[in-house]
Amino acid sequence: MLAFEASSTIAATPEKVWAVLVQGAEWPNWDSGVASVDGTIALGKKLKIQSKVAPGRTFPVKVTKFDGPASLEFTGGMPFGLFKGVRTYTLVADKSGGTLFTMREEYSGPLAGSIGKSIPDLNPSFRQFANGLKVRVESGS
Repeated sequence: MLAFEASSTIAATPEKVWAVLVQGAEWPNWDSGVASVDGTIALGKKLKIQSKVAPGRTFPVKVTKFDGPASLEFTGGMPFGLFKGVRTYTLVADKSGGTLFTMREEYSGPLAGSIGKSIPDLNPSFRQFANGLKVRVESGS
């Protein structure tokens, strides 16, 4: 299974991190890797995400889990489960009053091996997102 992951420790409560995380239209303001997010982040809603890693390409996903302020999940892929990507955002309160934020995407399905060969290393992009979220939340702006 192909997977990418990044995390950051944010000096804010999960509720404060969640409030920023679920405002998808604002992501390009604090993550230079996201070009746009079209749609509302809410359970069952469909989103169209454009990433600068793949210019000009739109990734349609569905919000398949919305459990604030603990976890958020987007699912996308091909019909019949031929290729499936699941991106999970997890927020866990730590003992210092902060939040451990983790972002992970896993790919599965019969075509995951062949399609996976064409997917670039997303770890740098994920680290950029996790660090951008940290800076945005901690700055309070």
